[in-house]
Parts: sequence; C-alpha cells; structure tokens
Amino acid sequence: MQENRAIEILKSAMLLEMRGKSFYRSAAAQSSNPAIKQFFEIMAEEEDYHIKILSDQYKAFRESGKFKDAAYSKATANVASAVLNDALKEKIQSAGFESAAIQAAMAMEERAIKLYAERAGETDEPEERKLYEWLSDWENGHLTILMDMDRELTEKIWNDNQFWPF
Repeated sequence: MQENRAIEILKSAMLLEMRGKSFYRSAAAQSSNPAIKQFFEIMAEEEDYHIKILSDQYKAFRESGKFKDAAYSKATANVASAVLNDALKEKIQSAGFESAAIQAAMAMEERAIKLYAERAGETDEPEERKLYEWLSDWENGHLTILMDMDRELTEKIWNDNQFWPF
C-alpha cells in the first residue's frame, strides 16, 4: 500500500509541476512587457527543474522501490525575486492579465505546498521526506514572491482609487 501511495504522490506531483510550467509559459507568452515575460519564464524554468527531479525519483522508485539519495540545490526563488524590481511591479496592470495570473499562480503554489507538506509528514522514508520538504520549501518561496506582488498590487489599486478608509 505504501508503495502505491508513493507512486500516486509522485505522479500527482509531476502533474502539478507540469501544469505550473504550462501556466507560467502561457502567462509569459501573453505578457507584452519583457520584464514580466522574463519573470514568468523563470518561474516556468523552475517548475521544469522540479519535473526533472520528480521524474528521476519516479524512475528510481519504480526500479528499486526506494527513493534515491539526492543532494538538492537550494531553492532559487531568489532568481525570480531578483527580476521583481519596483519598475516591473509598476508595469503589472493592477486589474489586468498579469494580476489575474498572479492570483491563479498563488492558488497553484498553495496546492503544491499542501501536497508536498502532507506527504513529507506521512512518509517514513527519509529520502522521500527530504524530497517533499525541499519541494515544499521551494514552492513556499514562489508563494511568498507572488503574495508580495499581490499585496503591492492591491495597495496600488486601493491608492489609485482612494479606497483607504482613513
């Protein structure tokens, strides 16, 4: 039963990452601003990296019944956040496509974090736990960046439309 659960989670994780990659690629393609396009492309590349890691673990697990020992690189959400300067944030349309994409991306990242954190807590297998803790941390970095952008955009909308109650 545990083996089936591990495979099921790996497949679900790969599907989440593939959907994330597709979403970010689509958002990049639809964005007219080069800096915003670059941000979404970086996010897609990071999801692609996760797909590779998960695929490698899937193959190892199918062959041996165990997760392979792996040294995971530190989450590079800083790469995406480095692209997010004040000029970029100003160019994101407060109520436009990019703003909606940020909201949708937040929901995707939250689903991934939930899946990874739950599985890390369920498994007794150390390498599997390490994998899902690493992925959860990485996706938390993505979510933090997106939440910061969303908060700033919300404040911009409130300021622009004088929604502040004071």
